[in-house]
Amino acid sequence: MTTDIRTPLARYADRLHAVIGDGHHVASPLGAWLLLALAAPAATGPTRAALEEVLGTDARAAAEAAGALLGAPHPLVPSATAFWHRPGRETTGLDGWRATLPASTATGALPDQAGLDGWAREHTLGLIEAFPLTVTPDVLLVLASALATRVSWASPFEVAPADALGPGSAWAGGLRRALRSPLHGHRCWIADTARAGTVAVHVAPTQPARSADGAAGLLVVSVVAAPDVSAGDVLAAAHELATAAADTPERELPARRRSLFDVPLGEGPLWTLREEPTRTSAPDGREERVTAVLPCWSARSRHELTAPGLGSPAVARAFGELLDAPGLGFEAAQAAMARYGRYGFEAAAVTAFGATLSLSPEGVARIAELRFGHPYAVVAVATDERAGGGAPGPWQGVPVFSAWVAEPEELPEADVADRQGDA
Repeated sequence: MTTDIRTPLARYADRLHAVIGDGHHVASPLGAWLLLALAAPAATGPTRAALEEVLGTDARAAAEAAGALLGAPHPLVPSATAFWHRPGRETTGLDGWRATLPASTATGALPDQAGLDGWAREHTLGLIEAFPLTVTPDVLLVLASALATRVSWASPFEVAPADALGPGSAWAGGLRRALRSPLHGHRCWIADTARAGTVAVHVAPTQPARSADGAAGLLVVSVVAAPDVSAGDVLAAAHELATAAADTPERELPARRRSLFDVPLGEGPLWTLREEPTRTSAPDGREERVTAVLPCWSARSRHELTAPGLGSPAVARAFGELLDAPGLGFEAAQAAMARYGRYGFEAAAVTAFGATLSLSPEGVARIAELRFGHPYAVVAVATDERAGGGAPGPWQGVPVFSAWVAEPEELPEADVADRQGDA
């Protein structure tokens, strides 16, 4: 049975976003975790123990889980991994570890910079134009991963005036338009969380990919908390809620959802709540309706992954042992981008580790409109029903990309008018 990596991955994401900080950014904790998982079988002794602590599971289980993801690619999240090295640096240990890599992992001689940049573009739908590491004569080997998605919403957003983000939103004055969730097709609720307190949640599903094996999709989950809650706590809550959303059928109530009838009426920093008479078929005569208003946003980020808690130092020690080169230097970085708009979502990340010769650094209805009018978290989580027999596939509930949205953008003029065929 393949190890469920969702909890270890959420823990790693917590570490990664803590290192990145609370500035506007996007990242793929999965892209970095995959590299550690692929490298893990190379480690022994204390180095292996250190790497397993970062991975959140044992090396064998992590490698098997990585192999399961790469061996059954998600149709909406193209993925690729590669290992390249300098000719003439082969050792028995390196050859033995290379044999543990998934069959889909590209191997061979280390390309030049143009070749690496081309690999990044090819495996990210052209969204990442440059490889995150610069290849110098000192680089002995490179381990890399790429993840990408370009998807359309199953139900596009409506256009709303920017002031719908709320009177307390600093963003409302700098924008003209925002996005409002459609009446049907998106999920919105208010939830209680351990790390971020009471939050507003919006889930936008993409158009799924269907095959004889079943359907696979992507949910983009936005979570906003009170302005004084730290980015790390909101991101942690978003990862937890994203996994819960992926595991909750569309027509069922999500975990820890608060009834609108338990929330005070009126204006607040995260929503406005009103009550009005209505005819309803609700058994108790109390109906709840929720929409959400969010800004468009995009981000391009580059992250150094050299901090001790992110695992790269342990990977460097492991490869140093394989190459009979103790004290091996290393570089590790990730290039990531994402764009969230009225009609869809796209994101990509290339993560790379390089080992170097030198060290480097009638009743009533309560109606809420959730407002994402200050910095908030976003997590894109995969769904996977392709395994058959009612069992989920290896990508089910796996967070792929996560972001801290602190710089909203104006809705492009081209997206203001309804597109032909969109209701």
